[in-house]
Amino acid sequence: MTRILILAALATLSACSREAPDSVTNDAAPASGPQAAATAGPAGDGATFNGVPKKKAPDYVGRWIGVEGMVLNVKHAATPGRYRLEMQWDLDHRGEFLGDAVGDTIVFERNGVRETLRPTGGDATGLKYLAGKTECLTVKTGEGYCKT
Repeated sequence: MTRILILAALATLSACSREAPDSVTNDAAPASGPQAAATAGPAGDGATFNGVPKKKAPDYVGRWIGVEGMVLNVKHAATPGRYRLEMQWDLDHRGEFLGDAVGDTIVFERNGVRETLRPTGGDATGLKYLAGKTECLTVKTGEGYCKT
């Protein structure tokens, strides 16, 4: 009896896992042109899908260390796509800023200047102590932070 139930379940699963025929169309995709069905996304959202999954957005949450007391703490803000940045960017300046995720960067305003944290290697920071590190965030030459 158990074998019959297992075989029935396997038969049902194999019937459900067959590929859809080429004649299936997506109502969300544009109806004009021969590429209408080909451009439909896998979820039926009408977006182009080339078979490669989208790369997950980077998550920079954590503690990043610079030189001479420079430190960056990145935390999630209450709103998705926003970050709280707690920074000590030189010996005399410390502050907390809200940043917005833009692609693989975080854009924030510090002292009336729009700044961008971008992922780099340690060599791009321009700081000898961080040279050779692979996971870093750089604001500008001379201001960078790396994971320890």
